[in-house]
Amino acid sequence: MAIEKAFVVPHPPLIVPEIGRGEEKKIQSTIDAYDRIASEIADIRPDTIIITSPHTVMYGDYFHISPGKTAHGSFASFGTPKVAFDVEYDQQLAKKIAEHAQSVNVQAGFKGERDQSLDHGVMVPLYFIDRYLSDYQIVRIGLSGLSFKKHHRFGEAIKAAVNDADKRVVFVASGDLSHRLKHDGPYGFAEEGPVFDEQVVDCLKQNDLEGLMNIKPSLAEKAGECGLR
Repeated sequence: MAIEKAFVVPHPPLIVPEIGRGEEKKIQSTIDAYDRIASEIADIRPDTIIITSPHTVMYGDYFHISPGKTAHGSFASFGTPKVAFDVEYDQQLAKKIAEHAQSVNVQAGFKGERDQSLDHGVMVPLYFIDRYLSDYQIVRIGLSGLSFKKHHRFGEAIKAAVNDADKRVVFVASGDLSHRLKHDGPYGFAEEGPVFDEQVVDCLKQNDLEGLMNIKPSLAEKAGECGLR
């Protein structure tokens, strides 16, 4: 079967009400969008959700796929340990993805996990999805320091692996745009920040994959983004 749908989402912990404690209302439009996406995913009723996160284990020359049967995580590092998640991994699909990646000379697999705990790049999407859907598995994948083209090739391998699997699958790409949009923000302001954000949003609106792949790495670095790959 094919990937039913793919979604690109941000992951600011502030958006979780137990963390934001009212501050999340300042980004209500993002919350509303998350609810729409989560409802749409629930309507699809996927067997498996593939989630890529830049905060999962990341290597310069290798795509890490989280190993094992299950994993746990919480927002304890954000002062909210009671908001926690237990997930079941789709080991069969994860193995297929690794095999398809290797077949097209993309290094991906299960070695080198330093921390089994779920990261906030995974948990923020799950927080909203779990409002609408239960009884699904996930495949959790980190990004890498490899080129944009290698990430594209890896995406094609993921697509091929899903096509070989007899299950309904949704893909969630979790990643923030520029972190340097405000002078009083934690990372300060960089003029490249809003320029980068505008380019990415325009490419997504136009379904322009080539445009995304041609964004200058120097621009992305100066913008302080974490999700382009």
